[in-house]
Amino acid sequence: MTTNVQTLGTTGTRASEGAAAIVIAALLGLGLVFLAGFAPASALHNAAHDFRHTQNFPCH
Repeated sequence: MTTNVQTLGTTGTRASEGAAAIVIAALLGLGLVFLAGFAPASALHNAAHDFRHTQNFPCH
């Protein structure tokens, strides 16, 4: 009886890569919030209107 043993290699990320990913995600998230919050287009305003009020974000 033979057994197949496979070794899985682990690929770790460096701490700087993880920190960069967090910063990029935060900037994208904030950009989307402010884009929706200050957008002059009425369609975008209406789409995000209720969510902005639930987050106490001023929209008018």
